[in-house]
Amino acid sequence: MVDEVLSQNEIDALLSAITSGEMDAEELKKEENEKKVRVYDFKRALRFSKDQIRSISRIHENYARLLTTFFSAKLRTYVNISVASVDQIPFEEFIRSIPKMTVLNIYSVAPLEGNVLMEVNPNIAYGLLDLILGGKGNSVNKIDNLTEIETILMSQLFEKAIYKLKEAWSTIVEINPVLEEFEVNPQFLQMVSPNETVVVVSLNTEIGGTSGMINICIPHIVLEPIISKLSVHYWMQTNTKKRDPEAFEKLSKNIQHAQVEAKAILGEATITIQEFINLSKSDVIALKNPIDHPLTLTINNEPKFYIQPGKYNNNMSVQILSEIKGEK
Repeated sequence: MVDEVLSQNEIDALLSAITSGEMDAEELKKEENEKKVRVYDFKRALRFSKDQIRSISRIHENYARLLTTFFSAKLRTYVNISVASVDQIPFEEFIRSIPKMTVLNIYSVAPLEGNVLMEVNPNIAYGLLDLILGGKGNSVNKIDNLTEIETILMSQLFEKAIYKLKEAWSTIVEINPVLEEFEVNPQFLQMVSPNETVVVVSLNTEIGGTSGMINICIPHIVLEPIISKLSVHYWMQTNTKKRDPEAFEKLSKNIQHAQVEAKAILGEATITIQEFINLSKSDVIALKNPIDHPLTLTINNEPKFYIQPGKYNNNMSVQILSEIKGEK
């Protein structure tokens, strides 16, 4: 609980009231010492800590980026998706907050229990459908009169969109999201009990000239087995885990067989275009390197060693004298 900071005028008024007898200092002390009671609503039980909510937000920020890339490539238009908020509320409150007729996609997320719900604002859903069918992304809200073809096209689109959630959650748990049901009326949803706590991730969505919200509703039963992984301590442990010796050795051996280009640079010179045009047989170009200085050996055009030229088994060769020390 944050202490309230009083202004100078409030302090002066308080001192004046105590001095004049309007307020008793002993009563103030007594009131301060009394236990303060805070009303607790059991219907809005908070079952996730702020730390866990931040972790869920971080996961879905990654999902928003992946979804932006997916829709941009699929629809060939401007797409911008970002996390607006992450809240934990009763399921009943979430159902009341969404439109009476909207696009509802219900996904199973094996091996986790329960289902995840994605609610897509009708403006966004019809904008997507119009773009798929070759339009400009115009939105017409007739969600209660979806044709069979429109239903199939929407289902296929959101079935592919949820695959990106698997990638976003992979840092915590491996899931296999599958579209189980496509619905338009929230009243027919009976995922969990009305008082069950759910996490609602709201995504601000702009597709072409249309904007709206995509809400992802995750019941507590889905997150319960992985709650321990939704903490900073787990993320820090994951990020600082030791290197796998077997994998490191295998990677090192594979890298040793990679081919690189080695060049022995005899020297360099700078000439004018006129001199280059007038070059002819037997002309001599003086290099900048003195004859008694070592040459340079480059690996993939990066200078790595000082060398000297010579012969080895009647082949032209170079001998390494020293390594070139650099920032890398």
